[in-house]
Amino acid sequence: MEKPISELIEFCIINVDKPADFTSHDVVQKINRIFNSDKAGHCGTLDPMVTGVLPILLNRACKLSNYFMKKDKEYIGKMMLHSDVTEAKLKQEMEKFIGKIMQKPPVRSRVKRVLREREVKNFKIIKKQGKIVEFESDVQAGTYIRKLISDLGERIGGAHMIELRRTKAGIFNINESYTIDEIEQAVKLWKEKNNETKLREILIPAEIVQRLITKLEVRDESLKGLLNGKPLMKNDLIKEKFPNSELFSVFNRENFIGIYRKVEEEKDILAKPEFVKN
Repeated sequence: MEKPISELIEFCIINVDKPADFTSHDVVQKINRIFNSDKAGHCGTLDPMVTGVLPILLNRACKLSNYFMKKDKEYIGKMMLHSDVTEAKLKQEMEKFIGKIMQKPPVRSRVKRVLREREVKNFKIIKKQGKIVEFESDVQAGTYIRKLISDLGERIGGAHMIELRRTKAGIFNINESYTIDEIEQAVKLWKEKNNETKLREILIPAEIVQRLITKLEVRDESLKGLLNGKPLMKNDLIKEKFPNSELFSVFNRENFIGIYRKVEEEKDILAKPEFVKN
């Protein structure tokens, strides 16, 4: 059964297509005002000039932010070369960045500027027109594309990023995102005309966390105790086999109970709760 919209808003995620010249905090504030929510937060900061996928969590879903954040990101963008470089040479140098790299955050970043290992899974040319190069990149969370371009520039006579769009953040894709205006109009339609079709399309139930974290189903008789914070026991499981995983999203039928972390076996205890939706 579909949740009522009011209940969905209390535990959902919105895949926002962030516009340019907005900080991630600006977008959170806009969404917060549109829904008049108690709390909202984003999954992964984007610089003001960068557009694209910015997942926003509403209300109780904010407690799940860490489980969605540290996932691979995909981008398309444009860079300006500072000197004439052949496409063959540029491709050759870009390929040298694929794999494990050491990267120091940019000067203007808010994190400590120390070298960190990051993985670049894809970094290639889409199109080159003179000194303007359109590219795509698939990187580990925490990789700075601006710095990647700058470091590439050091090998080819200089380069800087002039445009960037995030097309994917973990399980959230750009083709399933919505602009702030679209979200605002959907809420207006729901409130003024009781038409919830578009809004229901936009609001993603936070139970989608099961796509990231191994799902476990428990017995009906275990529901009350688990919602009150008790550990996950062997006799709570519907299936006897316990998956080899550190984290579990625990469900009773379609009811999400919480996120549990595996513990070294303590008698019949399998996992203890990190987050319980009660």
